Amino acid sequence: MSDMEVPLASLSLTHVHYNPEDPVSYISALLALVPQAICVIYVTLIWATREAEVLLMFAGQMLCEAINFLLKRLIREERPAQMFGKGYGMPSSHSQFVAFFALSLTFFLLVRHVPDTSTGYSPSTFAQRAVFSFLACVCAGAVAISRIYLNYHTRKQVVAGCAVGVVCGTLWFWFSNYLRSSGWIDWALDTRLARMARMRDLLVGEDLVEAGWQRWEEKRAMSKRDMKDFRKIN
Repeated sequence: MSDMEVPLASLSLTHVHYNPEDPVSYISALLALVPQAICVIYVTLIWATREAEVLLMFAGQMLCEAINFLLKRLIREERPAQMFGKGYGMPSSHSQFVAFFALSLTFFLLVRHVPDTSTGYSPSTFAQRAVFSFLACVCAGAVAISRIYLNYHTRKQVVAGCAVGVVCGTLWFWFSNYLRSSGWIDWALDTRLARMARMRDLLVGEDLVEAGWQRWEEKRAMSKRDMKDFRKIN
């Protein structure tokens, strides 16, 4: 058989079946891309901020995905009969992914993140962080429901995925707390590799958006003062 006759395969990473005449089906198809978008956000934040907390959360997210990979091959439950895709369906990887992410983000915003108010700026309030956490959980629920709507998973598979994601998120939060309290995070940040990568651990106590804004405001104020001094001299 020549190369031209070899049947082509489809890379199903972003290949989603949906009903083009159903707006809800179309939205559900877009929601299927949320895990990929979150991974891009993870990598972007790690590169841009070099924050240990983001890297730690991403490591837990990837471990959660590895657990899903193993569970699917141990349980070997097929997808719904209406679904023509390949692979096992129990538990739903999308549901597990977003459940872990939403819970980890909630734990960070409401439990671990304690903004330092001694710097003179006004960090985000607990109520604001609670609203953001709630929205993250709502979005996670929408992704999970979309998997049922598109017939990629049964209700049982989606519920199982959410449950595993919640368990993984809870255990990883406990484990990361242990790493912090026992000094392993500080030790890792002192290693040659971490220092070469400029890794830091400010996110737990610093509102990076507000702190960055303060630095910008200080720079602008200094620039205006320099301009006034220049005009006075001339």
